[in-house]
Amino acid sequence: MYIKPYIHFKGNRMKVSSFFKRAAIVLLLPVFCFAKSNAEELIFSDSAQISLLTCSPGKIAYEKFGHTAIRVWDQSMGIDVVFNYGLFSFYTNNFYYKFVKGETDYMLGATTTDAFLPEYAHRNSSVTEQVLNLTAKEKENLLQALILNYQPQNRVYRYNFVYDNCSTRPRDLIMNSVDGVVIFPKTNSVDKTFREYIETYVGWNTWLMFGIDIVFGSVSDVYVNKMTTMFLPEILMDEFKDAIVVLPNDSAHYLVKDENILVHQNGKKVSKVEGNLSPLLRPIGISTLFLLLGILITYWDLKRKRRNKIFNFILLLVSGLTGLIAFYLAFFSLHPMVQSNYNLLWLNPLNIVAAFIIWYRPWYRVLFYYFIIYILMLLGALAVFALNVQSVNVAFIPLIVLLIVRSMHWLINRRNSQFKIKIKNLLKKRSAPKFH
Repeated sequence: MYIKPYIHFKGNRMKVSSFFKRAAIVLLLPVFCFAKSNAEELIFSDSAQISLLTCSPGKIAYEKFGHTAIRVWDQSMGIDVVFNYGLFSFYTNNFYYKFVKGETDYMLGATTTDAFLPEYAHRNSSVTEQVLNLTAKEKENLLQALILNYQPQNRVYRYNFVYDNCSTRPRDLIMNSVDGVVIFPKTNSVDKTFREYIETYVGWNTWLMFGIDIVFGSVSDVYVNKMTTMFLPEILMDEFKDAIVVLPNDSAHYLVKDENILVHQNGKKVSKVEGNLSPLLRPIGISTLFLLLGILITYWDLKRKRRNKIFNFILLLVSGLTGLIAFYLAFFSLHPMVQSNYNLLWLNPLNIVAAFIIWYRPWYRVLFYYFIIYILMLLGALAVFALNVQSVNVAFIPLIVLLIVRSMHWLINRRNSQFKIKIKNLLKKRSAPKFH
């Protein structure tokens, strides 16, 4: 979001009306000048500084991973603005469809620092400023890159959660603006996969992580290199602390010369577990309860020698619909982490069809063979998870076992029914009167 300043042009000079002087995005003024004349140069005082801002995670899903922005501050010229690559709108046409498909467009926005900081103070997120150790030429390079990016034809970009987001864009701009080579000497003590890094921020036994693990495929289980880990704002900040710029003459200096906390958190950090949910209401608790319920229903069905079609219908329909979403993402979405998803072995979209066939007796023979194949797929899913081909959410195991139990029960019940029918037919033939 931004407030468009009221601009007056007079020859080569410009000024902002006093009404907007405090809240206007003063840095946008050079943008208009730059668009008007490429030959015009931007002049900053010696005290001007450019900083990397890192905002700690919030409670809402899209706040869970924090945020990164770039601050440009020249006190003597009254310039104090934040460039932010994290703007998007829920009101975009077909936003949710585009989001699921991986066609979400984000935008570079600009606002005053006075307007930017209160938003994060309100959600109780800290904001850390790292003042960059840049020469006048490097500052000019970075500012020109930001202005070019802010041009209407350039400010919108195709967002990618891992490879092109609000954290990677500032990093790349800064690295490309320095005259030397930026080196990150810090070594990660523990190698992690994409999924493990995300779990660090989301929490392992949360419904958000449960949903992520359903749609994320085996691609998310590869180990992440140093540069790629910086898709997370706090890791980018941590790497910048010790980053070194090596110049062409082999001299070197730290990339960050000062660090300040602009917004402090009040009290404890944001919890990774949703609210005050009881353990029984978290994924593992709910899936275990479903398994126990399924076992009790199966025992009762065996005792009565019948099938609970309503329970089977709900189980097959829910698993099939969930599988349909995972299938669509795996084969049609542009998100890189959802490919090669072995969850489709147990979340089979064909379960939707099976859910309705159980009400239609003439198709029971087809359903019999379907459950044989489906049991093999369920066992295959357990093998894939056991061999660590793809990481598994622990809450999936009770659900897979439940699907195996109900599928086996259908086969046993169907076979017994067929056997009874054959016995009845045989007895009828033997007891039928013979006429000569």
